[in-house]
Amino acid sequence: MDAAEHMPEASGFAPTRIAGLHTPVLLAEVLEFFEPRPGLRCLDATLGLGGHTEHLLRKAEAAGIRDTEVLGMDRDASALELAVLRLAPFGPRVRVRNRPFSECDLAMQELGWEGADFVLADLGTSSPQLDRAARGFSFSADGPLDMRMDQRQEKNAADLVNAAPAQKLRDIIRTLGEEPLAGRIASAIVRQRDAKRIESTRELARIVETAYPAQRRAAARNHPATRTFQALRMAVNDEMGELESFLRKIAGLLRPGGRVLAIAFHSLEDRAVKRLFREEATDCLCPAHVAVCRCGHKARLKVLTAKPIRPQARETAANPRARSAKLRAAERLVHG
Repeated sequence: MDAAEHMPEASGFAPTRIAGLHTPVLLAEVLEFFEPRPGLRCLDATLGLGGHTEHLLRKAEAAGIRDTEVLGMDRDASALELAVLRLAPFGPRVRVRNRPFSECDLAMQELGWEGADFVLADLGTSSPQLDRAARGFSFSADGPLDMRMDQRQEKNAADLVNAAPAQKLRDIIRTLGEEPLAGRIASAIVRQRDAKRIESTRELARIVETAYPAQRRAAARNHPATRTFQALRMAVNDEMGELESFLRKIAGLLRPGGRVLAIAFHSLEDRAVKRLFREEATDCLCPAHVAVCRCGHKARLKVLTAKPIRPQARETAANPRARSAKLRAAERLVHG
C-alpha cells in the first residue's frame, strides 16, 4: 500500500489530529543522526503512526531535498491506516507494508531496493495500542485479553494464559517480565483458570495483584501486573524473536555509510541491540582461547553510541512513557 493510494475514508482523522495523538520518543536525538542528502532511502521498520518519518522527511525538505524515499513497516494495520493519512503530503516518496520488521529484506526486495541509508526501529508498543481497551494491552481499562499487534494472528493473550502449562507461564513471566514473583503469579493464574476461563485484562490484573503479598503491593512503585502484562505481550507477539531476526539481517541491508538506530524500552531488547552492534563491530568472534581466527567474521558496523542515549528530563515530564527509552546507533563501514 502506498501512502498516496488507498486512502482510508472511515477513520475520521486528519493529519493534524494524528500529529496531536502521538509524540515520537527521542525525536531530537534521532534527527541528529539523520544527515539529509540526495537519493537517500530510509527504512522505518516500526512505522507506528509515522511521527519519526514525518520529521525525517521535513528535515530533508528543509535542506532542499525532496527525493528521500521511505519504506514504512508495521504489523498493526490500524496504525498504518493513520500513518498513511499523516504522511499523505509526501506522496509516493512513502511506501508502507503491513508486515513484521523481521521481513524487512523481503519488503525491500519488493521495492527493488538493494540497500538502505537510514534505518530506524522504535520497539515496543504505541500509545494508541495501550490506550485502546479493546486491544487488551493495558490493565488500566477493562478489555478483552488480546495483545496481538497483528490482528490477523490466530493466537492471542487469552489463548496463552488459559492453555500454557504452569511452567511455561512462569518462564515467560520471569524471563520476559523479569518478575521475581513469577512462580506465585503463574500458580495463581492456573488456579483461577481451572475454575473459570480468564477473558479480560481486569480479571488478569486482579489475579496478579492478589498473588503479590500485601507488603510487596504496598511498596510497589508500579501496578503489580505491569511486568506480567509486558511479558505476555512480548510472548504473544514473539517480540524477541522478531528483534533477533531483524538485527541479524540489518547490517547486510545497509549501504556503506548507512546508519541504523534502535530505540528499546526493555532491558532484554536493549541488551540484544547492544550485543548485535558489538558483534558486527568486531573482526573476530572466536572464543578467547582460539589463537588463530577460524570464524572469518569481518566487522561491518561502527558503533556510534558508547552508551545508550536516554530522554532528557523535559521529555519524560511531558511523556512519562518515554522514561525507559534507550537509543543506540551504528554505522555501516565503507569497507567491510
